[in-house]
This record gives sequence, C-alpha cells and structure tokens, in this order.
Amino acid sequence: MPLTSHTPELCEDPRLTLAAQMLNSHGVVRLELRGTSMLPSLWPGDLLTIQRVAHDEVVAGDIVLVMRDNRFFVHRLIEKRQVGGCCSWITRGDAMPQNDPPAAASELLGRVTLIRRGMRSFVPTRHVSLFNLALSGALSRWDHFRSFALRMHATRMKACATHP
Repeated sequence: MPLTSHTPELCEDPRLTLAAQMLNSHGVVRLELRGTSMLPSLWPGDLLTIQRVAHDEVVAGDIVLVMRDNRFFVHRLIEKRQVGGCCSWITRGDAMPQNDPPAAASELLGRVTLIRRGMRSFVPTRHVSLFNLALSGALSRWDHFRSFALRMHATRMKACATHP
C-alpha cells in the first residue's frame, strides 16, 4: 500500500511527510497521540505504533490511521463499504457522537498495533467494553468532566514517570 499518492499533499507539513515516508518505506511508524477523540481507549501522550497493512487485513474494530484534509486521524474502523468496485472506510473516534465522512482506500494508511502509555505497553482491543462506551459518552458530552479526567490522567502519568 504505497503512500506516494499523498506525497504532494503532505508537503505543507513536513512532519506528516516524514511520518508517511517512514510508514511507506519501513512499514511502521510511531506517533504520539495529541487529540481526545478516542478517549478513553487512547489518551493524549500515548505513543502509538502504526503498521502499514493491506486493505483486506483491516477489520471492524481496528484502530486505524487515516489521512484526510492534510491531517492524520486515529479512529476506530466501524465498517468497510463496497460501492461499485470501490472500497470506502467508515471510521469514528470512540468519544465522537457521529461517524467520520467515508475515507477512500488511499486515505487508510495503517493500523495501530501497539499502545505505550507511561511505563506499560499493550495491544489495542477491537471490542469496546460497555463501561468504556458509557465513559466515552460522558467524556464527549461534558467538558468539565473531560477536563477533570485529562488533568487526572496527566497527574497519574507524571507520577508514574517520576516513580517507575
């Protein structure tokens, strides 16, 4: 799955260009998560290992890297749609109320295969628990609750870093 079709678009942000080139040439890239759209599955500061995968290897529930509007999005794959010989991907952040616009096959860059949070690493699950679904709903609807949770998480990560 070469990423050369994105190279001209990526020139506006050299960091995206470098990440896409690393993924294309080495098949893997590590990126630090910044957003909150995947709470509570992914937290800002998580280090994600993303591997290039063939389109037929990605299944619903995988957390994927998508390139859209010259930006990277790390969201969960909800479904694949086959329309007239063309495949599109429906993704959504766990803490987002609606699906993202369909992504073209060329916009799907890879799958998250490992998450490093603080001093521990783990493989992402495809299944979102009922507890995490309820928590993601609360985090997406209540700004004060999300701010509190992010502060608590940052405090916990700082404490873990100073006392391994």
